[in-house]
Amino acid sequence: MPKIADIQETPNPNAVKFILKEPVSFGTSHSFDSSDKAKDDKLAASLFEVGDVVSVFYMDKMITVEKADEADWDEILPTLAVPIRAAESVAASSANGKAAAAAVGGAIGAAVNGDNPVIAQINELLDERIRPFLASDGGWLEILDLEDKTLKIRYQGACGSCPSSLTGTLMAIENMIKDEIDSEIEVVAA
Repeated sequence: MPKIADIQETPNPNAVKFILKEPVSFGTSHSFDSSDKAKDDKLAASLFEVGDVVSVFYMDKMITVEKADEADWDEILPTLAVPIRAAESVAASSANGKAAAAAVGGAIGAAVNGDNPVIAQINELLDERIRPFLASDGGWLEILDLEDKTLKIRYQGACGSCPSSLTGTLMAIENMIKDEIDSEIEVVAA
């Protein structure tokens, strides 16, 4: 059962980030924008059951929950803490579980990257200069595709519906990629 170390506001006023003392995943991100999509994930499903939850994102020792506009944080935060504290920590899992999770994460990464060296360069740049900042705000991003000089990305967690991620951050990512990797690449959020 992970203990909550801290609860932090994010730039998105409808999202908060729970910092945990124990991990709930092994470096793989889990993002759900509806209770239907979360039905097979015990942690995410239990958070949607609280009500007034719009999205759930979790990775490692972080869980970001986005609430409906009309919901009040003072009312929903205590009820969100219950399923988070009840969730199973992956640290409590066996070593085989860790190896399996790492293998799944590696397989996902290989499927996205394929043998494309440009995507590998972009991922390295994002890992070094963008993703840590997004994670500190309760979010993340993943590369969906690179086709005809158009890079499709998806914001997750607090960044998924935050206006600044769809404007300033997106432009910063595109400028960085154009300056350092390929001046013709355009970045779009899916």
